Amino acid sequence: MKNFTSKHSKKNNQATITRRNFLNTGMAAATFSLATGVTLMAYASNNDKVSGKTSRWGLLIDVNKCKSDCNDCVKACSNENGWELSEENSKTDAQWIRKIDLKEMASGREISLPLMCQHCESPPCVDVCPTGASFKRSDGIVLVDKHICIGCRYCMMACPFKARSFIHEKVPESQKKSGSPRGKGVVESCTMCVHLVDEGGTPACAIACTQTGNEAILFGDLYDPNSEISIRLATYQSSALRDDLQLNPSIRYQNF
Repeated sequence: MKNFTSKHSKKNNQATITRRNFLNTGMAAATFSLATGVTLMAYASNNDKVSGKTSRWGLLIDVNKCKSDCNDCVKACSNENGWELSEENSKTDAQWIRKIDLKEMASGREISLPLMCQHCESPPCVDVCPTGASFKRSDGIVLVDKHICIGCRYCMMACPFKARSFIHEKVPESQKKSGSPRGKGVVESCTMCVHLVDEGGTPACAIACTQTGNEAILFGDLYDPNSEISIRLATYQSSALRDDLQLNPSIRYQNF
């Protein structure tokens, strides 16, 4: 991967956490509130309903096709999953996907790309979670079981991509029921629109990118050698973010 730096001068406060035994002592209970009439959906559970499948879902993102002035993937994720996209509250609002601009130090080349949960094969968030709320399904999608998340935020510190958010405020009662219900006091992140994928669909970000005509985001089964994403990965070079950590994420970047 080439040496890129962020165009925005933000201090890197990335924290690395190794496995610890958090369960040696008693654990205090925590509560969180959901909107009236909204219940947590079955997919956010360790009872993996896709157990036994041999698929691994992933995204291939071509940064040459990703336009810096295009934010449609972010808007689509916000609309589909019910988190608020707010410029004035961007520092506190949850954001499952965000656009970042990078500049290659040697050549001056500038690129733009979407960044979300990378759905790692060896996810650090799962490794450090004391309750098992962070877990990986057999199809590779990494989720948070909000029934047992205590809001400790160890997973947020462990994630090298800063892809998780903590809900500080009470969420609107008008939240969408089609996506992942949101509750105060828990952690959330990109679910790869698992509710759509489980019905044979495609994540909202990939749909929106195709509709713009950019077609920078390709969704598919990484384990199916005949899928378009597998053929592209076998034909063209791609990169993983922080490949040095050997997390083998399901999100790959082309022309990066």
